[in-house]
Amino acid sequence: MEIMGTSLRVCVDDLESAVAVYERLTGSQAMRFERGGVSVAAVGAFLLMSGPESQLEVLRKVAATIAVKDVDEAHAALTEVGADILAGPLPSPVGRNLLARHPDGSIFEYVDRQGA
Repeated sequence: MEIMGTSLRVCVDDLESAVAVYERLTGSQAMRFERGGVSVAAVGAFLLMSGPESQLEVLRKVAATIAVKDVDEAHAALTEVGADILAGPLPSPVGRNLLARHPDGSIFEYVDRQGA
């Protein structure tokens, strides 16, 4: 599995204020989308998320988002090492993703740009 990068997940109360801060810090423009009632802004290496607390509670359990070349390859590699695939692979606004719990209990989202 080829890892292309990682994004830090940040849950915020006020997405607009947070976007302004992170755009200034990173020098990047936010790419925005919605998923499952949660508003998301990707700014540089950060994924800012805002929405209902019931949704954010689940999202806070995911340590990071890992960009990979191909989610299917990630699925195979994760399965080989004994990870539990919690969801996916599924289409997302930017490609495909899956959620996996590593054998140590850490939960990560893996995403690719296949089909984006």
